[in-house]
Amino acid sequence: MQGAGAPLRRDPSSREMGALGRSGVIRLTYALVTLALTCLFMRFSIMPYLTRRLGLDSVAFGHLQTTFGALQLLGGPVFGRFADQHGARAAFTVTFLASSAFYLLLAAACSPALPGVALLYAAPLPVAFMHGMPVAQMIVADLSAPKALPAALGRLGLCFGVGMIFGSLLGGTLSTTCGMQCPASVALVANLVGAVLSLTCIPVSTKGARAAAAPPGRPQANMFDLKAITHLLLQSGVWPVFLIKVASGLPFGLFMVMFPIISMDFFQLDAAQAGYLMSFFGILQMVIQGLVIGRLSSRFSERALLRTSVLGFVLVGPAMALMSNVFHFCLLMPGLVFSVCALNVVTDSMLTKAVPASATGTMLGLCATVQPLTQTLGPTLGGLLYRGFGVPIFGHVQFAINLLVLLVLWRQPVPQKKD
Repeated sequence: MQGAGAPLRRDPSSREMGALGRSGVIRLTYALVTLALTCLFMRFSIMPYLTRRLGLDSVAFGHLQTTFGALQLLGGPVFGRFADQHGARAAFTVTFLASSAFYLLLAAACSPALPGVALLYAAPLPVAFMHGMPVAQMIVADLSAPKALPAALGRLGLCFGVGMIFGSLLGGTLSTTCGMQCPASVALVANLVGAVLSLTCIPVSTKGARAAAAPPGRPQANMFDLKAITHLLLQSGVWPVFLIKVASGLPFGLFMVMFPIISMDFFQLDAAQAGYLMSFFGILQMVIQGLVIGRLSSRFSERALLRTSVLGFVLVGPAMALMSNVFHFCLLMPGLVFSVCALNVVTDSMLTKAVPASATGTMLGLCATVQPLTQTLGPTLGGLLYRGFGVPIFGHVQFAINLLVLLVLWRQPVPQKKD
């Protein structure tokens, strides 16, 4: 039974779910987000080499990465409101169509007969509408019971790991054997297939009629209403958790932004060895977020898991400052991956429970802005820290910030609403 202040939630009926049913829609959502992430990591495997072949230096590549992050940062909350108002089917279909446009431009940029540099700079434009993971999180949050939500969101980490491993392998293999245009073309076809599956198999809405409908006498809210987005973020129980999510994960995010340079300069790894290291990272994330977090969430409260994740960052920080080779980093990776996965899953679960069911898409869109924010600020801030103080500074910053967060959590526990 819900309390008076609890968010209004109504489970969609089986008729609204269509022939697949609730469990079938969730399984299809996992498959679609795995497809999107596989294509994403195929893109990561060819972008540096494509920019080099087109005559662009590392500064231009950094500008492209910043543009990607800025567009996703701006588009995340707005696209979340679009998903809330127009439903899961429309959101997933638009995501895959935008991704298809992106990979079409990328494939065209690989052609010697076309102006590759101009097409490469035009390719980031559809990125503002490419938000497959937040849409998948919204569907899973709408269709999962509150107690099962952390485990259900954790399985999306399994999809992320599968996409990272297969996308990196496919991108490298196809680009080596068939040329750089091949991975982009395969990703284009895959995203068109994803758009068709979304349009035909994903239900129009996963929220139910009462949650999706506007109150009587009140007009439908504007998708670009930044005041409503800000009001949602500043609600009781939302802002503290969101601030913890940003502050606690920022130091490791800066480290990962600088990781390609750190792997070359500090760890002295070549491209193949760096790829193996990232595959190890993907396997760890797949196992921990897909299997471990779900079991822990059934035994411990979300507050306890949140404190544990922050404590993990605190303990690993000094060890990061002292590491001197890649073997030391491999020993630290399980603790780092556990802290990152627990932080992301628990905060996403707490934030979706703190808002009405009609606003889960907007809330998850706001959560999705954390990573683009790091990608936008990371190259500048991380570069200044790395050039001025070296690799140990990332461990010191991680220890200091998360120690402050842990003290705040210990003295003033985060308010948590119950469904």
